[in-house]
Amino acid sequence: MLNVGSAPTSTERRGLYQNWLFLLMAIFTVGLALAYVGCGSDEEDTEETEEALVLEETVIDVDGHQVVVLEGRLNADKTLSAAYDYLLRGAVFVEGGATLTIEPGVQVYGEQATNGTLIIARGSKIMAEGTASAPIVMSSDAAIGSRARGQWGGLIVNGSAPTNQGITFGEGDTGAFGGNNPADSSGVLRYVRVEYAGIEFSPDNELNGIAFQGVGSGTVVDHVQVHMNQDDGVEMFGGTVNLKYVMVTGARDDSFDWTDGWTGKAQFLVVQQYGDDADNGFEVDNSSKDNEATPRSDATIYNATLVGDPAGPESDNGMLIREGAAGTFANFIVTGFNKVGLDINNEATHAQADSGKLVVKNSIFFENGKGNFSDEKDDDGFDEADFASKNGNKETDPGLVDPFNKSAPNFTPGAGAKVVSPAPPPADGFFEQVDFVGGVSPSNNWTTGWTTSAQR
Repeated sequence: MLNVGSAPTSTERRGLYQNWLFLLMAIFTVGLALAYVGCGSDEEDTEETEEALVLEETVIDVDGHQVVVLEGRLNADKTLSAAYDYLLRGAVFVEGGATLTIEPGVQVYGEQATNGTLIIARGSKIMAEGTASAPIVMSSDAAIGSRARGQWGGLIVNGSAPTNQGITFGEGDTGAFGGNNPADSSGVLRYVRVEYAGIEFSPDNELNGIAFQGVGSGTVVDHVQVHMNQDDGVEMFGGTVNLKYVMVTGARDDSFDWTDGWTGKAQFLVVQQYGDDADNGFEVDNSSKDNEATPRSDATIYNATLVGDPAGPESDNGMLIREGAAGTFANFIVTGFNKVGLDINNEATHAQADSGKLVVKNSIFFENGKGNFSDEKDDDGFDEADFASKNGNKETDPGLVDPFNKSAPNFTPGAGAKVVSPAPPPADGFFEQVDFVGGVSPSNNWTTGWTTSAQR
């Protein structure tokens, strides 16, 4: 539990602030010496000192535990040690080519009162490498039992990979992103949880749990969970970043969302929606401004399990593909959504499907409310059922062990899933070869041990 409102007022400064008196005396002495000899200028030195002092850290005592408060801008390499917890006060930017390293087991809290948010600027990196036994957790500063969606900002990563909007700026003044380096690296996220984020920074405009904005394929995203986010769980704005072993649970909007030309890869994805408030499992767009914009959104995704909430009242579509998006989607299980399992929407997207550039294959769609293959709204002239039937997709019970359990879910497929033979993924060094459909192997339930299902 972290409750900074009850923390004592006594604090101690760290880093450069720790010896502020000494620094002031030294600067004063140097200034006198320069004045005496009548030469040189301390303007450049002053600017460098001011920039170095931008990040402010304060250590506060919370119930006998030390919490480091971070605020401002970090423009030098820094490590967050497991000896402390950390509180994000306002928007904390990592910029100027700096690398933020986070040790396994570190707890990072976003302060509700100041919309605490962590933003990695273009050219900088986050090296957050947790372990299965010591994941890195980014959460709300509310007490356990009082947590809810939208209590802090979340994690925003900006990169220099291409988008079909050129170089642009993120929502909520979160920085520039985009460029011409598909292999750009923004660091590593491994065994990381992001919980209770998505603060509303303007009416009906919330942040995503993790926003990958123009992030490149040199970035590693492996074993990540976004839980109980107010807006989308994970969203890609263009870029080429690849995802593996990523889980989104309880997101209020879409679980996975992408637009503006994301061309990355993904394998082993899991979605579990909570029907109190949820939209689509996948919402896939190219560009609403120009359906033909390039690079076109063209993700390659193998092995995903998308679970809606038939108890509702929300939880809309399993896969909504629109706005001219292409892509390859194979070895999926899509079940329990209250509208449709697969909806391919608008003429530009139909053209991608008709040309073979949009493919959904070797997958199971089961018990989605209005139909497994249909239109969410009015018939737009495209026959999703006919499209699906040509690619080895089936409407059969995959026998998932306990997919709708919100406290201890189990997404392991049963014997019914063997009705569909998995499509072999590309042998390109990223994808693992599989003998099952869905995001979880019958012999390796990677979603347990380091994740959470707590709703408060």
